[in-house]
Amino acid sequence: MTTPADMSHAMLVAILMHHGGSLTLPAGAFTPDALGTRDGGFHAVAMEPQTDGTIRISVQPRPDGDAGGITHT
Repeated sequence: MTTPADMSHAMLVAILMHHGGSLTLPAGAFTPDALGTRDGGFHAVAMEPQTDGTIRISVQPRPDGDAGGITHT
């Protein structure tokens, strides 16, 4: 079974490869305010197939506890 860490890594690699292997972000993109983690909350990524054959990758608040794992729909 794929772990959340494996899936996050695969999504990051896919995004970077789609953009030619690299993506330039401002240094401020990693601050707690920019990441939305100032209050200590964590986020999870969601991958949703779209009807046009693309995949939407988005960030969502991660549920407390172990419920934040991978789900298949």
